[in-house]
Amino acid sequence: YAIRDNRLRATLSILGIAIGISAVMAVGTISKSGHYLIFNELGTFGLKSIWIFRANDEKDPNRSVRKGTGIEAADLDAFRSGCCPALSRLSPLVNPFATRLLVRAGNRFSNAKVTGVGIEYAAINNDNLTAGRNFKLEDISRHRFVALIGPTVAEDLFGGLFDPIGKEIRIDEKKYTVTGLLERKSRDFLASIGSSGGQDANNRILLPYTTFQQQLGNKDIQVIQGEAIDLEHADAAVAQIIKVLAHQHNGRYSYKSDTMAQYIATSNRILQGVSLIGIVAASISLLVGGMGIMNIISTSVLERTREIGLRKALGARKRHILFQFLMESVIISTIGGILGLIVGAIASFTLAWFTGFPLTPSWHMVMIALVVSVAVGLMSGFYPARRAAQLRPVIALRYE
Repeated sequence: YAIRDNRLRATLSILGIAIGISAVMAVGTISKSGHYLIFNELGTFGLKSIWIFRANDEKDPNRSVRKGTGIEAADLDAFRSGCCPALSRLSPLVNPFATRLLVRAGNRFSNAKVTGVGIEYAAINNDNLTAGRNFKLEDISRHRFVALIGPTVAEDLFGGLFDPIGKEIRIDEKKYTVTGLLERKSRDFLASIGSSGGQDANNRILLPYTTFQQQLGNKDIQVIQGEAIDLEHADAAVAQIIKVLAHQHNGRYSYKSDTMAQYIATSNRILQGVSLIGIVAASISLLVGGMGIMNIISTSVLERTREIGLRKALGARKRHILFQFLMESVIISTIGGILGLIVGAIASFTLAWFTGFPLTPSWHMVMIALVVSVAVGLMSGFYPARRAAQLRPVIALRYE
């Protein structure tokens, strides 16, 4: 009856709780979906990947700079001699001096990025094949002219109508036989925020690095990509590789590194920041809703003081009065919580439909939101309910 008699105030309090619970749900949904999107796409680079390359940051234009990349084929044997316990795999990366090479098959052309790699490159980068085979050790040691191509390359060169396995492509007039078709990868979300590394994962050609070195006419390796044994050992793996390179080249070069662990840490900070903002917004809304509930229950206690005195005179105990008003408070907050969940779910599914992102609320977050709404009701209603329970029957009956 008290809620019905104070419909306007109850409705406003319910809306305050509903907005707060919707915000809580939105925070959980965005955090979960953002985590899924970012880490699913970061996984296309290999979550435990590290990259080491020469540092060319000499600022003095008059100082001569030593030639070379600071990484040679002979260094690879040193890495495999047990020098680097924090490293599980590695692959050299050979890039051409030109930005793009002329890639064609018949009268069709592609602007694919061409990279020379080792046999462990696919495992490091989580590259799977939809057809054909990966590189073998013999492809590397015998400088075979074989290639793995991405799905975009296959569409550009072969129209996507034919199986490209066994077909020939030309890279600057050198003939290569396609032995594998790379599985399509999605980096759309990272590309939308400018963090895809500037490379289309589906528009690339991988060659045995020894063959590519032979075509380019040098033994240079631009980058060493490795895989740490776990994320916590990424920095240790970098330090161990740089130590070997410094020893191999007598300290003539300095090196830089990137690790996927750094990108993961940055992503986590961004997600935590988004969550914090959402939690603050939800807390303000819940505070407003909680104050509204406290106001309703306090007013209800004042309006029903004589009723409380009468009930106590007839034998009602403190816990009965306390329970009565707490239940009213919890009912208001629970109604607001359920309404907030409905609004949050509709908003999530609507955004998912428009954006294509997996913004699906989890049952875990639904349960948390319901628990929060009940807790707000209990905390907001406790003080006025306790005050009602402590009223003395004689004073309550005489209240006007």
